Amino acid sequence: MKMALIRTLKKSLFLFFLLVSSGPALAATVTLTAEEMRDKIKGGWVGQTVGCTYGGPTEFRWRGTWIQDYVRLEWDDSKMLWYYQNSPGLYDDLYMDLSFLAVLDRDGLAASVETMARKFANAGFSLWHANQAARWNILNGVMPPRSGYYKNNPHADDIDFQIESDFIGLISPGMPATALEYADRVGHIMNYGDGVYGGVFVSAMYTHAFVEKDIAVVVEKALSSLPLQSKYAGCIREVLDCWRKNPQDWKECWYQVQMKWAEDVGCPDGVFDPFDIDATINGAYIAIGLLYGGMDFGRTLEIAARCGQDSDCNPSNAGGILGTLLGFEKIPAQWKLGLDKVENLKFSYSDYSLNDVYQVNYRLAAEMVKRNRGSVNDKAWTIELQTPRAPEKLEVGFEGLIPVKRVALRQVKVEKSFSTTFKGRGFVVSGRMPDNNSQARCEVFVDGRLIEKVLLKGAYHDRRDPLFWNYDLAEGTHQLEIRKVEGDGVPVLGSLLIYR
Repeated sequence: MKMALIRTLKKSLFLFFLLVSSGPALAATVTLTAEEMRDKIKGGWVGQTVGCTYGGPTEFRWRGTWIQDYVRLEWDDSKMLWYYQNSPGLYDDLYMDLSFLAVLDRDGLAASVETMARKFANAGFSLWHANQAARWNILNGVMPPRSGYYKNNPHADDIDFQIESDFIGLISPGMPATALEYADRVGHIMNYGDGVYGGVFVSAMYTHAFVEKDIAVVVEKALSSLPLQSKYAGCIREVLDCWRKNPQDWKECWYQVQMKWAEDVGCPDGVFDPFDIDATINGAYIAIGLLYGGMDFGRTLEIAARCGQDSDCNPSNAGGILGTLLGFEKIPAQWKLGLDKVENLKFSYSDYSLNDVYQVNYRLAAEMVKRNRGSVNDKAWTIELQTPRAPEKLEVGFEGLIPVKRVALRQVKVEKSFSTTFKGRGFVVSGRMPDNNSQARCEVFVDGRLIEKVLLKGAYHDRRDPLFWNYDLAEGTHQLEIRKVEGDGVPVLGSLLIYR
């Protein structure tokens, strides 16, 4: 009897220890000093600002080619102040970040995406491409996620969310799953599909940059936040493969990526043109800069810029990510030249200077860490590390649409009506309102059927870009008619882009 009892107790103890040992493992954590966190946050914002300024003079001047070695990319202590004072629109990457950050600062981390959307749509700063298309949508009652959906936003695959997603990673240190949740909501304000995935990738790299020591690990881990079958993820994997095979020759990588991933079928300004503001190819340039830069801040900025196309935004993202990994103190002194002249100046149409942003970001990141089972005190931050789960549903914008041709409309003025025929299943009409204070209410008909009523405004802030579009037609020959119903403005048509 006694032996049977002992055997039963032994068996029970064995099962207990088996159960304990096979239970969920404790979450991994990392601890950084409060000073390290301040240094990394500052490094992230300074890296963005420096990178954007450095690439400003070459933005979209080299399209479909890299910037040749004999072209000097200059830097001195006058650059940042000059752009702050003379060309503040250069910093759209930053003032868009700050418009969203301001909402979180005011309303807390649970602020609604609708509030963020209205904040940037009503702000006074200039916008372009997907941001401007989303602004028009929001001002006219088309709210997220519909404002970024490609059938409502012909710029949906453009770079916009990619260049303004930095703030999400900077308030989510070591927490890519949290960053993914925010990126999914904010990114659909102005983008869809690969346009959203660009911002997911960039914000994820920031989260890993807080806790990793190797930039290649940062790039690799950030891929875990993307659907593996997405075009964007495929392009970044191509960059990583090229780098592993030949880590010295960034131009060979650029060439391989260009051959396979540079096609843009969405942006009305880029189709049939070497201009390419697509998120995917510019995201590749960010990754090329980070990997081939070899943790050298200046070399990273130079390569990201020399890849061409959006050569201010790409080094801005790359500089911010590497600046976060290195921390401000380890950014070489030559790249901080002129920072003292602008650090207290507010960005265009923003309540924040860089010095303000460091503090706001620090506080919001601390709140985010505590909300996600971490701890923060005056001396140290303990962060519970996360593993993101990539979205299961794949988003593909402009799927199946193939550009056929662009027809010049030779500045046709729609004083009453304009009509033409085309063969295809989709179209985009580009153009403008010539008078800043005018407006025109128009109706769009296809094959005699009214498909849209739209109010066009001449003010640059409120412009619709492009003017008209539709991707849902049956394949065949169609008659397009645009009628001006009322208003004192006269729409001027530039071109008709046709898809099949």
